[in-house]
Amino acid sequence: MRTEITTLTYRIHELTDYINWIYFFHAWGFQPRFAGIADIHGCDACRAVWLASFPPEDRLKASEAMQLHKEAMRMLRSLDEDFQMYGVYRLMDANSEGDNLILDGTLFPLLRQQTHIRPDEPFLCLADFVRPASSGIKDTVGGFATTVDPQMEEHCPNDDYKRLLVKTLAERLAEAAAEKMHETVRKEVWGYAKDERLTMRQLLDGDYQGIRPAVGYPSLPDMSVAFLLDGLIDMKRIGIHLTENGMMKPHASVCGLMFAHPASKYFAVGKIGKDQLEDYAARRGMKTKTIRKFLAANL
Repeated sequence: MRTEITTLTYRIHELTDYINWIYFFHAWGFQPRFAGIADIHGCDACRAVWLASFPPEDRLKASEAMQLHKEAMRMLRSLDEDFQMYGVYRLMDANSEGDNLILDGTLFPLLRQQTHIRPDEPFLCLADFVRPASSGIKDTVGGFATTVDPQMEEHCPNDDYKRLLVKTLAERLAEAAAEKMHETVRKEVWGYAKDERLTMRQLLDGDYQGIRPAVGYPSLPDMSVAFLLDGLIDMKRIGIHLTENGMMKPHASVCGLMFAHPASKYFAVGKIGKDQLEDYAARRGMKTKTIRKFLAANL
């Protein structure tokens, strides 16, 4: 399956339900259990019951989480008046050749695990989830990116607390836009999951078929592949520009690939050896010392 590049615009209130509050609260130093306030009805009685569910020594922290969530929701309503979120995606003809993907004729090199997490599991590479070119059958891989209004990151310049609140919300909104976009692609555009019926909790837990690894994340750790992806989906259409190091501007942006294989799953490439580093650099057509800079955390 192959589609043209498609752009989407979201109002912030359309994405609120797709926010994963666990990561929002983590950014503020709260453990996952405190993120449960986001699942509580807003009435005073429900919030009081939630607060009372914590042991006495944790209630002050829970009360702080409750107040933070209240302020975050107030800020989201304020941001909704002035800002929007943007997304771009494209479904591409794809095949694998060894540890490479071929996406609409573009070579997209990938990395393979060299360290076992469990002794009975294979060393994984994202290319494993795509039909090999030798099969003679075209497969499909999606590319995507989402971002915020650039001006959102400059909101509340004279209030450090509110500016940090906007920053952490903007990062979650970019992920929420990717979550909503991926749902639309799976169920309507790609259509391999037309009958998917998931609760929001199941959705945020990734209980759907396929994966959506983002550039810079454990299974796709090389930030420089953002340049390859940009050449395929033209992220500038939604205002994303790449620095010389492959970082995205606005900062609250995410880009990556979409796979549909039923057995696809997230994994960490982890540490790689000199042999794979040199092989990967050759496949990327880049100097080893340049790739070393992008993969420093994996060496």
